[in-house]
Amino acid sequence: MADENRRAETIAAANGIGTDTAFGAVTPPLYLSTTYTFAEFEKARAYDYARLGNPTRDQLADTLAKLEGGARAVVVSSGMAALDLALSPLRPGDLLVAPHDCYGGTHRLLSMRAARGHYRVAFVDQTDEAALAAALAEGARVVLTETPSNPLMRITDVRRVAALAKAAGALFVVDNTFLSPALQRPLALGADLVVHSTTKFINGHSDVIGGAVVAADAALGDELAAWANTVGVTGSPFDAYLTLRGVRTLFPRIERQSRNAAAVAAFLDAHPAVARVYYPGLSSHPGHAVAKAQQSGFGAMLSAEIAGGREAVRRLVGALQVFSLAESLGGIESLIAHPVTMTHAAMDPEARERAGVGDGLVRLSVGLEAEEDLLADLARALDAVAAG
Repeated sequence: MADENRRAETIAAANGIGTDTAFGAVTPPLYLSTTYTFAEFEKARAYDYARLGNPTRDQLADTLAKLEGGARAVVVSSGMAALDLALSPLRPGDLLVAPHDCYGGTHRLLSMRAARGHYRVAFVDQTDEAALAAALAEGARVVLTETPSNPLMRITDVRRVAALAKAAGALFVVDNTFLSPALQRPLALGADLVVHSTTKFINGHSDVIGGAVVAADAALGDELAAWANTVGVTGSPFDAYLTLRGVRTLFPRIERQSRNAAAVAAFLDAHPAVARVYYPGLSSHPGHAVAKAQQSGFGAMLSAEIAGGREAVRRLVGALQVFSLAESLGGIESLIAHPVTMTHAAMDPEARERAGVGDGLVRLSVGLEAEEDLLADLARALDAVAAG
């Protein structure tokens, strides 16, 4: 069966399997060599130096490009390196339109680049069409979208923003970390570039830091690959090997995690100690219809406002036993984070307030544990909150 006819589940599980011509290894080998011999004087082989190219890293890149439906992927050392690489076409004076409620590390990177004069940034609520149109009218060079947003799970209509960005002549970049290509494929919806922190769902085991950029256009992908080599942010072969191992189980993992997340969201939504739940799978979520139209599932991430603010959150996390208090997300284990003091601590208070990130907000990454144990853990912890 030709690769273009294979379903995404098959690509994730089998791309590169059984292709070793040296010894017939079923699993693609790990190539750790930093350098490669030339065939002869002035005649390099396919690989010469690992910063520029590595067979293991290229295998992961090829798999991610196929999963996203892109022409080329570039695998780099972290999700932040991937985002920075995707924005590397920007020049001093160029305008970047970014989401006002993005991940705290993203907000920090963009703010610091702007402060150094590398480009200008407008943080905009991209669900507000008038605000987005006004920002684009200023001559935006790049539009960056994060959907679902981190941590408030706001949904941006990718097709709509793609059309607006194209009309404005802007490059359109989508951070797809929260869903992965298992649940959303932004390139098919009109994006030019997709960014991933492969640390999260793509690897899925909380043991590798990595990132990737997938380009719809091969020429743009080649340009980004050349720049990644120039500045030295390409990912390590061993990290690529581990990440590819994680990709093999992406679809069954995220399917089970999404089911658990839906159960957790429904439970929290009905609990009196929870003021509000942010999960696009709930019909009450303002982005539910758009999420249903552009995603193939609602994912394993959600956030909730705990009544009683920061002290209530302190009691909650202190009583949890199955959920671990930790940053990051997308692993097989369930995690809970307090954005104000953890993932979004780098944002100034005014920016957090504009984004709606308050003291009572917690973000949950739901793992593969038994649903009953997850709900029992939350019920026990919320009882502790109520008891004071």
